[in-house]
Amino acid sequence: MLSKFKKNYEKQVMGFLSYIPEFKNLENLQEEMKLYKEENQYQVLIFKGSDEDCRGIIAVQESDDFVVIRYLSLDPSFRTADVEKEVITELQHAYPDKMISAMPDYTYLLKYVERDDKNAAR
Repeated sequence: MLSKFKKNYEKQVMGFLSYIPEFKNLENLQEEMKLYKEENQYQVLIFKGSDEDCRGIIAVQESDDFVVIRYLSLDPSFRTADVEKEVITELQHAYPDKMISAMPDYTYLLKYVERDDKNAAR
């Protein structure tokens, strides 16, 4: 299940972002967090398992027609193709009228996007 960022998830989101090399630097991490605290086109969604525990995050950038995957960071014990597919399926349900795209490092996730006439991967 995906849920939108809330202040009480801030430390967990920072923890998941810190798995990504460019956010090992605290200044970079703080700048990234500012994007998600402001109401704008950048969103970070919390991925929870059926037990309601946080399993990871997916950071996206929204536009009128697209959702671009910026980052996916999962708990090391949940870094499997099945979990990645589940996150992308949930993302499609969260944005049913938008096309899903990805930043270059995350284009491998597009193989999980279910394509149809209404929602195609780019």
